[in-house]
Amino acid sequence: MKLKRVGILTAGGLAPCLSAAIGALIEAYNEVSPKTEIICYRSGYKGLLLGDKVMVTNEMRQNVAIFFNYGGSPIRNSRVKLTNVRDCVRRGYVAEDANPLEIAAEQLMQDGIQVLHTIGGDDTNTAAADLAKFLEQNDYKLGVIGLTKTVDNDVYPITQSLGATTAAHEGARFFENIVAESTANPRMLLIHEIMGRNCGWLTVATALEYRLRLSEKKFLPELGLSKKALDIHGIYIPEMELNIEAEVGRLRRVMDSYDCVNLFVSEGAGIGSIVREMEAQKREVARDAFGHIKLDTINPGQWFAGEFSEKIGAEKNLVQKSGYFARSAKANPIDLRMIRDSAEFAMKCANEGKSGVIGYDEENDNKLSCINFSRIKGGKPFNIKDPEFLAMMRDIGQIS
Repeated sequence: MKLKRVGILTAGGLAPCLSAAIGALIEAYNEVSPKTEIICYRSGYKGLLLGDKVMVTNEMRQNVAIFFNYGGSPIRNSRVKLTNVRDCVRRGYVAEDANPLEIAAEQLMQDGIQVLHTIGGDDTNTAAADLAKFLEQNDYKLGVIGLTKTVDNDVYPITQSLGATTAAHEGARFFENIVAESTANPRMLLIHEIMGRNCGWLTVATALEYRLRLSEKKFLPELGLSKKALDIHGIYIPEMELNIEAEVGRLRRVMDSYDCVNLFVSEGAGIGSIVREMEAQKREVARDAFGHIKLDTINPGQWFAGEFSEKIGAEKNLVQKSGYFARSAKANPIDLRMIRDSAEFAMKCANEGKSGVIGYDEENDNKLSCINFSRIKGGKPFNIKDPEFLAMMRDIGQIS
C-alpha cells in the first residue's frame, strides 16, 4: 500500500525516547517512502481534537538527526482520554454536546491521514485502539501503529519499553551526585524517590546500575570514602510487602555503623497506606483524567521519611526525586538502537496495512512484533523472584 499521508503524536508522561522516536519515524519514511507526507499533532490527543498540527517540511526531514540529541517531545505531550467526555469538555477541547472520538475522527478524515503513529504508554495506545475502532465502525479505514514508551516498563506483553533503560541509567547518574549529601550532616537519612506507580522495575534497574557504577570506583575508608556508606541500604517497591517495623532495627544498625542510611523508594511503594491515611483525614486524593492518583501530590518519599526518621535515630532527612531528571534525558545508545528498529518495523507494518503496537513481545520469544491492541494493558509487575534482584537484596542485607 502506498501511503500518501501519515500522522504522528506523542502522549502521556515523558520518557527518554519521544524526540528520538519522532526522528526515527521520519528517518524511516525518508529512506523507504520519501513521498509520504507527515503531519505531527501538537500536544497529543489535545492537538488532534483542536486541529493543532504541523506539516513536516523537507528542511525538517533533511535535519532529522537533530531529534536524536534531545529529550522530551518537540511536538509536546498531554494526558487526554478521548472516552472521558466530561474531562474533554471541562478542558475546552470539545463542545458540551460533542463526542471526542467523533471530533478526532473527523480531524483525521479532514487531514487525509491513512496511518496514525501514536507514541505512548498503555493509556495512549488503548485510546488509539478506541479511535481506530470508532473509525472502522464509521467506514473510515485508518491504520494505527503504536510505539510503547514508559519509564516504568510495565506494559503487557512488552518485554522492554522504549526509554526505560535510559531512565535507569540517568537515575543512577543522578544519585551518584546526590549520595554525597549523606556526608552533609551526622546521621543522615537520604531517600531517593524513583518513578514507578505500580511497578518497581525502574527502581530496581536504577539500583543495579548505581551499584555497578559504584563497584568500579576506588575508596579510602580510613578517610571516610567508604563503599558501604555510599551503597544502597534499602529498596522498597510496590510488589513487595511493606513492613516498616521489621526494617527499623536493621536500618538503625546501618545508621550506627555508617552515620547514614540511603534508601531507594518507588513512588508507588506504600501508596495504599498513604491513601488510607489521607482518606481517614478527609483529605482529597487528586486523580488525573484516567483515574490515576496524582503521585506528585502525595509525596511518598516524605511519607517514608516520616515513618523511618525518628525510629532509626536520623538527625536529618532529605528526599530527592530523580524522576523528572531521568525521564527528560535524550535516549542513550541502547534505547536509540531499539527506537530505530521499532520505527523501521512500524513503517513496514504501516505499509502492509496492519494496526497494533510495535514492541518486543514476551509471548513471541521477545521478537519485535505488531501486537494486537486487545493484548495491550498496563500494570505489569516487576518479578521479585528475578535472580539479579534477589542477589542485590541479599548483598545489601535486606533479605537473608
